[in-house]
Amino acid sequence: MKATALDGETVDAICWRKLGRTKDVTEQVLQLNPGLSALGPNLPAGTIVVLPEPAQLAPAMRETVNLWD
Repeated sequence: MKATALDGETVDAICWRKLGRTKDVTEQVLQLNPGLSALGPNLPAGTIVVLPEPAQLAPAMRETVNLWD
């Protein structure tokens, strides 16, 4: 899956916009895109970023909180 960065967008922002999460995804994106971090934290507009396919992502774990014990 590929995404095009908006002007000044961060890798985290792209992950959130396209995949709805950032936990454990940002690291995968940096591994899939060697040299991406050399562009700095804010990517230039039009930068193509390869994202992991949603099926390859581990399901997001949510902690359950019990308000009444």
